[in-house]
Amino acid sequence: MSATLLPIRDDDPSIARAISDAHLPSLIAATVQLTGDASLVRGDIKPVYDFFGDGQGALTPEQQGRAREAALAALCRYRDSGQKAPPPGPELVRELMNFVAGAEIPERYLPFLEEELALHGGDVKAAARRAPVPDAARKEFHVLIVGAGMSGILAAIRLKQAGIAYTIIDKNAEVGGTWLENAYPGCRVDNPNHLYSYSFEPNYDWPQHFSTQPVLHAYFRSVAEKYGVRGEVRFGTELVEAVYDERRDLWRAQLRQGGRDEFVEANAIITAVGQLNRPKLPPFRGRESFKGPQFHSARWDHSVALAGKRVAVIGTGASAFQFIPEIAPQVKELIVFQRNAPWLAPTANYHQDVPEGQKWLLKHVPGYAQWYRFWLFWMLTDGIYPAVQADPTWNGTPDAVSAANGQIRDVMRLYIAQQLPDRPDLAEKMTPNYPPGGKRIVRDNGVWLKALSRENVHVVTDPIREIVPDGIVTADGKKHVADVIIYGTGFQASHFLEPMKFKGRGGVDLHEQWNGDARAYLGITVPNFPNLFLMYGPNTNIVVNGSIIFFSECEIRYILGLIELMLEEGASAIEPKQDVHDRFNRKVDAANAGMAWGAPQVTSWYKNEKGRVSQNWPWPLVDYWAATRAPNPADFILRKTQARLARTA
Repeated sequence: MSATLLPIRDDDPSIARAISDAHLPSLIAATVQLTGDASLVRGDIKPVYDFFGDGQGALTPEQQGRAREAALAALCRYRDSGQKAPPPGPELVRELMNFVAGAEIPERYLPFLEEELALHGGDVKAAARRAPVPDAARKEFHVLIVGAGMSGILAAIRLKQAGIAYTIIDKNAEVGGTWLENAYPGCRVDNPNHLYSYSFEPNYDWPQHFSTQPVLHAYFRSVAEKYGVRGEVRFGTELVEAVYDERRDLWRAQLRQGGRDEFVEANAIITAVGQLNRPKLPPFRGRESFKGPQFHSARWDHSVALAGKRVAVIGTGASAFQFIPEIAPQVKELIVFQRNAPWLAPTANYHQDVPEGQKWLLKHVPGYAQWYRFWLFWMLTDGIYPAVQADPTWNGTPDAVSAANGQIRDVMRLYIAQQLPDRPDLAEKMTPNYPPGGKRIVRDNGVWLKALSRENVHVVTDPIREIVPDGIVTADGKKHVADVIIYGTGFQASHFLEPMKFKGRGGVDLHEQWNGDARAYLGITVPNFPNLFLMYGPNTNIVVNGSIIFFSECEIRYILGLIELMLEEGASAIEPKQDVHDRFNRKVDAANAGMAWGAPQVTSWYKNEKGRVSQNWPWPLVDYWAATRAPNPADFILRKTQARLARTA
């Protein structure tokens, strides 16, 4: 990883070669920032926002040439004149934001995006300390963090920075969470890596635009090591049950490690276990009778050789989308059982390496990395959000929810058809019948349909009736012989925090209170459960707009704000008011009903068994940022006791 800007010592031709690999709207903004001359963005060079475009804002070759010439001249002057680059003023920043976004950014977004842009450097998302609190009080307050994946590592870093004591546990033998557990062939992130990383730990050496699982795991492990978190994790340790002691305002947690139980006490618990961590196996009749190997993609059995085997894959979700093209050339026969086809977002660089020139620019050019991340942020977040909002006056077909949504559908439908000109049968199977955004859209560079078009691959859309010892029988009575079954059937996403048990005030059981329909205020706090803080809790998932790391950074800032509030007030417990919680969730439900994923004709893991969208945040990211910058004390009940924590963890 490298975040410190390096001095430029390269000659002119070397700089020119690097510029040839640039994202030009970002480079132009950095050039203006270097020179203070805004004429480059006030002429005819105007990028346009285009989600499926060329990534260069549709600039003409002549415009691109002029931009590169201006950038080269500016960088050579910068190199030769002491390499000083004063930050631009606020008005110029706003002008450059509109330029890079290729759109007029609404006024309410500006403070949010200025923080995200972080042109002045520093860790802008770190939680601010409230009124001075003695260090002794901070150290006396003790937090149990459950999970050492992306969110758990982040929570530990932020608590350490705040001087608050913590214990962190994880059921696995290493940090990394989902990037440790999901090691199937082809596993990679589907959010650009220069956005899918901690804001305070950018990595300018990502090898690919969408890096693979080993690279992602190495990143999170290295961050955990850098901040001293990894050595503090109690590995192989699970939280079995946590019971709230009302008299002392403490959580008493039962931990299990290697079959041995122990009890620890904590002032607060932060759960950082995610939504997608418990594999879901379909309840098909006869599953136990199958004689060959069978496993879930999240628990890939690397001891099973697939070469020359007849392999059945159940499911065509995000994981199967990645591993099927990897295994298709190896196997004798691949039978893919599909319930719903995924929409494919054309992404030419999905498997491509980051050019060396791009890496050089990120490391050497003031502002370039920030503007590039800003462009990714806007393009992939609130820039596309309106296209998945339902138009209540829409009277078109049910595979769209608005005119804008229909335009995206048409682009992706054409993209599928163009790849299968000689396979109309397969094109029909692979064209979804639900609106874009109703389910997760997957990134594609052509390998998916190429794999499914192979002679040894067969796509079956008939429902599965049962599993038999030597294969799978579909509803039409046909038996599909298989040697191996791989389940790409997702996770028990709606079963938040299971199998852990939590008993709050009055002995209330959390799962009984939720009754299969998990809810939390801002996805973080729950009435009757003081000092229990959730990360990636109910209604904090995102479908089309952004990186989940953004949500985690917002959540932990808010959680630390709650802890700071308690310490400042001398309180020992905090929980949301019931009416605040309920009012928030009514708004969530109403808003989700107006999104593509909330449409009544859409079924997905975003909806729980009761049919409610319990996973997704239904508003733009700016709204979550605004809601979680700092807690409103009026939303909470604070309670004071004289009890202090005798640390046993």
